Amino acid sequence: MNTIAQHWINGQWTGSGSVLESINPADGTVVGSFYDGGEAEASAAVDAAAAAFATTEWARTPSLRATALSRLADALEARVPEVAAMLSRENGKLLGETTWEVSGAVGWLRYAAASVRTQTAGRAAETAPGQYTHSVPEPLGVAGIISPWNSPIMLTVRALGPALAAGCTVVVKLPAQTALTNQLFARILASVPEIPAGVVSVFTESGNTGAPFLVSSDKIDVINYTGSTPVGRHIAAAASTTLKRVGLELGGKAPMVILPDADLDMVIPTVVQSLVLMNGQFCCTGSRVLVHRDIADQVRTRLTNALAQVRLGSGDDKDAQLGPVIDRASAQRVDAIVEEATSYGTVLLRGGMVTDGPLAAGAFYRPSLIEVDRTDVRIVQEEVFGPVQTFEIFDDEDDAVTKANATIYGLAASVFSSDSMKARRIARRIRTGTVWINTWGAISEDFEEGGVKGSGYGYLCGPRAIEEFQALKVYVEQDHTQSAH
Repeated sequence: MNTIAQHWINGQWTGSGSVLESINPADGTVVGSFYDGGEAEASAAVDAAAAAFATTEWARTPSLRATALSRLADALEARVPEVAAMLSRENGKLLGETTWEVSGAVGWLRYAAASVRTQTAGRAAETAPGQYTHSVPEPLGVAGIISPWNSPIMLTVRALGPALAAGCTVVVKLPAQTALTNQLFARILASVPEIPAGVVSVFTESGNTGAPFLVSSDKIDVINYTGSTPVGRHIAAAASTTLKRVGLELGGKAPMVILPDADLDMVIPTVVQSLVLMNGQFCCTGSRVLVHRDIADQVRTRLTNALAQVRLGSGDDKDAQLGPVIDRASAQRVDAIVEEATSYGTVLLRGGMVTDGPLAAGAFYRPSLIEVDRTDVRIVQEEVFGPVQTFEIFDDEDDAVTKANATIYGLAASVFSSDSMKARRIARRIRTGTVWINTWGAISEDFEEGGVKGSGYGYLCGPRAIEEFQALKVYVEQDHTQSAH
């Protein structure tokens, strides 16, 4: 086995591209080396996928796809500890979180396997005397999947599963920050004999030539991208030249609306968890805490104290609640946003970069909490992607909804109240793809995920996911013998 992580293209390992190092953000040490791909690897992978779609039985044999996805789930399940440990080292998440991610991906693959049997059949009817019409969902063709570093296994599988279930062949572009994890996942894919060569290729890229190639290629029929809103806008525009289908799950700025009758003993730990999960680098991070004025003093004190007590540590620290952000440059970027906010907001908890002690070599950032009374400021309007929350006060339901909807984002939100009907009433008015009531972060392969407004469009997970990778063909047959009767 090559000690330098390679690309998996057309059923072969390739060591093309320059060699870079993967860095552990918890201590700055080198985890390993990898070949950095780009347009050449993307082009080879696209050609392989197009050939596999045209020449293999993959697109036309649902039983093969169902078996392959089930075997892939089994293969990933057998290596959950290994993949989770590597992912924790490369992107800094706590081991419990990466174990949950990889284990959850197994369930999503099993769901995709089941969808082959249940969502690839069409409808049929006699639409006029002697006229028989039937519709058949068909795979769109070659799919390009571009995944982020914060949750590369789950967010890749979330799109890969339904794409393969639909009968597409797939090129997966994965991020350089998790290069060794990428290779582990590719090796698991390579171990499934039911997946023909070229049906799935995986390459790692640190730059920005391979992903744009996928978006612009006329051999790619559908793109699924998870990442930032600015990049999503660029992808949507670039993909329009070939009119390929695009699915985008983009940034978020999740408001957490806390009503006066909420159970604060439940709410405060939930709000803390919404900030520290994935080290604050989650599109659904609870980055805006919206509190009714009647309980603002109580929530302010309790939340500030709770965040001040968050324990930082590396991924394998069983007592840690918060790991490092992805690198020191990101920590510095987050700190600059917080420092700017001190000029227009009230600092409840400054937090900041860890600059001394055993964690100083890593990219650790202590939680920050800034109270603001305006929504037109950067810390409210921009996705910080770090353990930073704003504290905002509202006076009534209308004010809460207005503030919750004050950003371009519409991915997720939470509402906390002991009155379920009141919570639902407010939730209905918040423009997001998901609203959690008296909880946060609950996701399931059984229900769709997607956003509105600047958080993108399209759905993954749930029964609609496979439709993102399908076209519908309608056949009409006329029995001319009936016209004689």
